[in-house]
Amino acid sequence: MDIDQFASEHGTTETDAPFQLENGYTLDVAVDGSVLAKAGSMVAFTGDLSFTGKSSAEGGITGFIKEAATGEGTPVMSIEGQGHVYLADNEKKVQLLELDDGESITVNGEDVLAFDPDVSYEISSMDTLAGAFAGGFTNVFLEGPGYVAITTHADPIVLEPPVSTDPSATVAWSGTSPSVQVNRNLSDMIGQESGERYQMNFADDGGFVIVQPYEEHAGGQ
Repeated sequence: MDIDQFASEHGTTETDAPFQLENGYTLDVAVDGSVLAKAGSMVAFTGDLSFTGKSSAEGGITGFIKEAATGEGTPVMSIEGQGHVYLADNEKKVQLLELDDGESITVNGEDVLAFDPDVSYEISSMDTLAGAFAGGFTNVFLEGPGYVAITTHADPIVLEPPVSTDPSATVAWSGTSPSVQVNRNLSDMIGQESGERYQMNFADDGGFVIVQPYEEHAGGQ
């Protein structure tokens, strides 16, 4: 194709939506005030925007995402002003959700890309998984109303409880909560630590669990 065709095919889309997908891997956020996003996820922006790290803010934002190798928190950033910001995360697919008032979802901290400033959040760590993931397993509880963008390696699947999942492949859950089970027999059989040694058990009826065909922290990496 010639350069005009290329530019037309891959150009941005103008809509009134504050959050929109430009393609499967890039999120376009129309910023009019502020938005929170994963640090380092900006690939381009237009307009008058500023970017501020939130590594030491009050309210639990420290450790929003855990570095598996060090256990240290990687900060999110506040994007403020007016314009458009384009966000992506290592060619992961972007999944866009709109939460109604009171609706909530809990997301693995590694898989949160951005969310509306009106969305309330709370960060916690599942210390039970500290043996599999250095620093534990950090997740973020998000409650609407507002947009939430999460990322997945390839196409996710959505499962209904009761179901057990590999923590390394578990992206998010809603309307249910997990317990952690240790399968010591599997560890003995393999002879080393394994992601399959730990399972997240979602026993409640109702809700859903999102998993991806990829082990994000396999082997504590």
